[in-house]
Amino acid sequence: MKDERGLYYFPNAADHRARMYVRRGEDGGVQFRLWQSDHPDVWDRHQWLDLRVIEDAARLYREERNADADPLRLYDAAVARALLEEAGL
Repeated sequence: MKDERGLYYFPNAADHRARMYVRRGEDGGVQFRLWQSDHPDVWDRHQWLDLRVIEDAARLYREERNADADPLRLYDAAVARALLEEAGL
C-alpha cells in the first residue's frame, strides 16, 4: 500500500492503527520506519532504520535480555522487499 508517507504494510493485520513504512536506503538495503495513529509523535522521534541495524539490535536484545523474544516480528523483510519490487524500487 502507499500513501503520502510512502510504501507501507500493517505489521499486525488485525490492527490498522500501526503502519510500517519501507524504502530503499542509499546502499540499496531495506529501511523501515513506524507510524502509529495512537502515537503519531513516534514518526517524528524516530528516523529510518536499516534492516541490518534492526537485526543487530534484535540479536543483542535476545542475548542480553530475553532469549525467547522476537523483536523482529514487526519488521518483515520479505514483505518489504515485495512492496519495493512491486513499486519498481
